[in-house]
Amino acid sequence: MDPITTVPFARTSRHKPRRWPLALRFIKGAIHGAIVLPVVLHAAFAALIVALDHNVKDLGLPPSIVFRHQTSYNRFWDGQNHLTVIITSVRNLTRSFLANSHRFPLADRVETDRIIRILIAILYATKNHLRAGWGPAIIPDTAINPSTGDATSTPEYSDLLPRGLYGCDDRGLGLVLQLTFFVEQYIKKGTDSGWFHAPQASQMQVQLNNMVEAYGKMETIRLTSVPVAHLIHQKQVLALFGGVLPFALVDQMDYWAIPIIMLVMFALYGIDAIASQLEDPFGYDRADIKMDFIVEDIRSEISVLLEEWKKAGEPGYEMFVGRRQGAGGVGRGRMDHANHANGAS
Repeated sequence: MDPITTVPFARTSRHKPRRWPLALRFIKGAIHGAIVLPVVLHAAFAALIVALDHNVKDLGLPPSIVFRHQTSYNRFWDGQNHLTVIITSVRNLTRSFLANSHRFPLADRVETDRIIRILIAILYATKNHLRAGWGPAIIPDTAINPSTGDATSTPEYSDLLPRGLYGCDDRGLGLVLQLTFFVEQYIKKGTDSGWFHAPQASQMQVQLNNMVEAYGKMETIRLTSVPVAHLIHQKQVLALFGGVLPFALVDQMDYWAIPIIMLVMFALYGIDAIASQLEDPFGYDRADIKMDFIVEDIRSEISVLLEEWKKAGEPGYEMFVGRRQGAGGVGRGRMDHANHANGAS
């Protein structure tokens, strides 16, 4: 049998000529049946808007509501970005400290392990500081509940903070800034001991400075409240708008004005309530930044790095590879790691 001459994708290529231009096709191969319902609903909604426009004039949204919502979301967004800066700095410092210290003597490795735990503690300290979880009893494992003034347990600090550390919150010094001194001293010690060269130490210093700067900006968001004059004026404008609105609608819409006013005021009061939550994005509301989950995720991430770094201190081990055996190198290390995991399961 003679071979058939063909080309790639010959069976999947279109050969049948079109009888009708695609712009005139409405049934076969078209999706009009699937979208006809939402199109009709949008048309009906547009008709309602046109009807309202002919009967209701000069019905606008109070500008103060728009301003409040926009500024509140900016606080939320900036808070999230500043938290990301702190997390990024902690990641970069952790990576640099561990990558340059896995061949250190035991005493220096203990010091590195200590400083990595302090970096994790900075995340917890930032979270609690922004939630007013401070007080003279915060060290080593208690904090002051800002609502009741009673001591409340904070077990996340128990295995992260240096032994013998005492807090200075009762003297006005936040724990976050206090912990950064340990990181600064470690960088200085590493530079003097030759662990890091000068440009590398300078980059570490930049990361630490970025962390402190972001922490200060988050404090600004937390401590700078909306001026009370603005809040009073906005509440008064919102109440006045809701009080005048029925007079503007009742002549044209009769009893239909009732549900329309309910929907309008539901939207406005909802915007106001959301703005109230977003003004302090570091709390416990559902709309706030999920700081608890974010910090726990970063702690898990850095704990894995720390565990791999400890293995790399043993002869023949490499981080994320496992034990290296002769020419087997990386592949054999991965195989040993997989066999170890299977044996553990």
